[in-house]
Amino acid sequence: MVEIKLTYEGQLHCSAIHVPSGKTLVTDAPLDNNGLGQAFSPTDLLATALGSCMATVIGILAKRKEIAVDGMAVTVRKFMSEDQPRRVTRLELDLQIPLPASHPDRKLLESAARGCPVHHSIHPDIEVVMNWLWQEG
Repeated sequence: MVEIKLTYEGQLHCSAIHVPSGKTLVTDAPLDNNGLGQAFSPTDLLATALGSCMATVIGILAKRKEIAVDGMAVTVRKFMSEDQPRRVTRLELDLQIPLPASHPDRKLLESAARGCPVHHSIHPDIEVVMNWLWQEG
């Protein structure tokens, strides 16, 4: 169990404290939903959580198998609904892996990303598209 404490600061801004580490982050409503877009929106954090979770589990597997993946980069694009209720409809990820597509553990690394806890927590109505960009050697 991890505790996160949030405070509504007003003006559609929130601050959150990750209690175990004391680290903080702030959120703001996006421009298209009455906010100023000055920070991550709550749905941006969902997209960020997915990308960072996938990178983390790839990193865990790579460390265990002694595969160098430093420099891996993930770009996440979040798409919102046009209708009501307002919701995330699609998350598209570009996963740039600093290994050749022919790497013997490629399928294992891809499977690890698909198996990350955040991916398993996302509602099945949200389309998740993973674009694998392997370094060609």
